[in-house]
Amino acid sequence: MIYCTVQDLTDRFSEAELTQLTDRANTGGIDYAVLDQAIADATAEINGYLTTYLPLANVPANLVRIGCDVARYYLYDDAVTDQVQTRYDQAIKYLSQVAKGQISLGPDATGTLATSTNDSVEFISVTPIFGRDGGGY
Repeated sequence: MIYCTVQDLTDRFSEAELTQLTDRANTGGIDYAVLDQAIADATAEINGYLTTYLPLANVPANLVRIGCDVARYYLYDDAVTDQVQTRYDQAIKYLSQVAKGQISLGPDATGTLATSTNDSVEFISVTPIFGRDGGGY
């Protein structure tokens, strides 16, 4: 699941900023390979916090914004501005709270609440170490 797209990033931060952050070969345009890597890195980080919710049936609007903020943070690399750092820190705080069950993921752009498509529950039992028969360690 990808939380933001190139278009989402362009809409939020402008083509000019994305060109500045990705155009390492000075071609005058966005380097989509660099941008795609930042999106992949942001997705991996977000998935780390949302493990118990994955896979999601729909992407909540909050995660689109957070995906954009995290990807932008990765694009800035060693030259992170205060604003970019603050937005990243807020995103991680939100994801931490979701992971702890303190807040919900929220609705998607249509108002539908985020749901997981992971309907299976698995219980695994191991042989007990201690028992009434006096066995064990």
